[in-house]
Amino acid sequence: MEARVAMSEIFKVVPHIMKLSQKHVWFDFDREADVLYVNFDKPQQATDSELSENDIILRYKNKTLIGLTVLNATKRLKKS
Repeated sequence: MEARVAMSEIFKVVPHIMKLSQKHVWFDFDREADVLYVNFDKPQQATDSELSENDIILRYKNKTLIGLTVLNATKRLKKS
């Protein structure tokens, strides 16, 4: 991806990330599986999880939300 295009795309999501109450956020995208992992703390093993109606897995450590797993991530992109 061209650097200018990458920067433009990143700047689109920055305001949304800044609204999160989390101090740190990690992202990892598995292109082959089409899954986006979002971690609100250093990536760690969840003790529980819950599948939402919109195919997002909420991952918990005890009762604390530690991350999201977004299934079919590229299908969520708006067509330009």
